[in-house]
Amino acid sequence: MNVHQEVLQAERRSRPYVRETPLDYSLALSQQYAADVFLKLENLQHTGSFKVRGAMNKLLSLTPEEQARGIVTASTGNHGAATAFGLRTLNFTGTIFVPENAAPTKVAAIKRYGARIETHGVDCLETELYAQRYARENGLTYISPYNDPQVIGGQGTIGVELTRQAEKIDVVFVSVGGGGLISGIAGYLKQVLPTVKIIGCLPENSPEMALAVQAGHHVQVEPKPTLSDGTAGGFEPGAITFELCQQFVDEYVLVSEEEIAVALRLALETQHQLIEGSAAVAIAGFQKLYSQLKGQRVVIVLCGANISLTTLKKIL
Repeated sequence: MNVHQEVLQAERRSRPYVRETPLDYSLALSQQYAADVFLKLENLQHTGSFKVRGAMNKLLSLTPEEQARGIVTASTGNHGAATAFGLRTLNFTGTIFVPENAAPTKVAAIKRYGARIETHGVDCLETELYAQRYARENGLTYISPYNDPQVIGGQGTIGVELTRQAEKIDVVFVSVGGGGLISGIAGYLKQVLPTVKIIGCLPENSPEMALAVQAGHHVQVEPKPTLSDGTAGGFEPGAITFELCQQFVDEYVLVSEEEIAVALRLALETQHQLIEGSAAVAIAGFQKLYSQLKGQRVVIVLCGANISLTTLKKIL
């Protein structure tokens, strides 16, 4: 897969439908950690998550025949809401499968966009595999949350914006679940900024991609509960994101649940930005490695804002 080319196609195709989110200088983090720290505010994207970039690009890339057959996807919430947003915007029809333990806030967001929702399984990977089978058996078009060139290309438009917004970037911190976001950003930035360092951030309770890259092959880990529900669970065997993460991501860092909570509170207190657990993972990753980054220009991608009031109350 030529990520750079996919991202440029996505930029041309989907730009009218996505926001160019701000790159916000964090005075608090910069002063505390002796680096120039910028936050890419994807929490302000349509649907409150970066996922709308990949979903819109994929929907726009479909043939009229594929559009007419109907769309199927699977999601813990953010990709589902993004796909539902796209279906509503483009007047397509589709079904979103969610796991039984999906965050109620995210399921409610999907419903607001009018998409049909079905529940299956207790793990996002189980839900994905079922949704794929459902699509095949019914002749529908399946859209993966991450294992798709156009979805990855769409997420990579964040990289295009970063090159417009920042004169210089040394390091980028990105949260990792299935790997679509970091594959798109890293695959694009490495082509245009060869010296940039890309660091993948994962919760200790759901570290599958980092462990797989370390092992050199797909591994399946029993996921534990995590505040980072947006990155929770595994990725399907054979996913193209695995090789892209091997190729383009320089380092992985795992963070604890307490470190995620601390980072989320920091974003609220110092930046006045509401973020979800998966976005806090990237801040926590930076906080863990800050001693290596003094004097450097750092970008932290805040991937989403969709957190339930119950979880937020618990963290606060």
